[in-house]
Amino acid sequence: MTTPALASRDTVTMLRRNLLHMRRYPSLTVLTIGQPVVLLLLFVYVFGGTMGAGLPGGGGRAAYLAYITPAILMITVSSLAAGTAISVATDMTGGIIARLRTMAVSRAAVLGAHVLSSMIQTVAALAAVMVVALLLGMRSPADPTGWLTAAGLLVLVAFALTWLTVALGLASSSVEAASNTPMFLIFLPFLGSGFVPVESLPAGLRWFAEYQPFTPIMDTLRALLAGTPVGSDGRLAVGWCVVIAGASYVWARRLFDRNKPRIS
Repeated sequence: MTTPALASRDTVTMLRRNLLHMRRYPSLTVLTIGQPVVLLLLFVYVFGGTMGAGLPGGGGRAAYLAYITPAILMITVSSLAAGTAISVATDMTGGIIARLRTMAVSRAAVLGAHVLSSMIQTVAALAAVMVVALLLGMRSPADPTGWLTAAGLLVLVAFALTWLTVALGLASSSVEAASNTPMFLIFLPFLGSGFVPVESLPAGLRWFAEYQPFTPIMDTLRALLAGTPVGSDGRLAVGWCVVIAGASYVWARRLFDRNKPRIS
């Protein structure tokens, strides 16, 4: 078999292993999906009436549901990506990587399988959260192209953040550290345009919110689902995803090739 064929075979084998882990521990997946759903219910039914009235042009709970849905989707992606850092760190400390290094296993397959399994889990979680949002009354005037573009952007974001958390997991000294390091990703939607317009934030926080990567991504998702023009936010969103994915991939490969497994 050729080298690409061997790498593909190893990736499928490692992917099957990771998916079996997910099936054996379904409570982790349920908990990860449940967190953004609870946040969605909390913000819509507890804060939605007041927060919706403060949106530009006014509006109530329904308007606020449409406004915060992109933020909840981003939190979903971030939560699933953070779990990848834990999985990678667990492999690095549990001895499996040390065993694989002694075998004719493609190193790219080990990391690639983590990314693929996380992507599968993330897509399923995003679908579940979106269904909940629709059941709560969210309505979108977007056409099929807008929906497909929004879905493609979410997949691109998930791909970028998953590679980032793979690198964070490899850089962590322990599983405990890996569980804490990616937490900043979950808070970034709160420090951007996720739950309130950027214009309503204090000056210093407003500057951070305007220039952090999650703001153009959420604004692009919001525009796509609302059927309105995306503008320059779309280019910024894609650009941030490409930069994060590329830099994280290079960082992860270097860490994996350089670091020896850390047996705890």
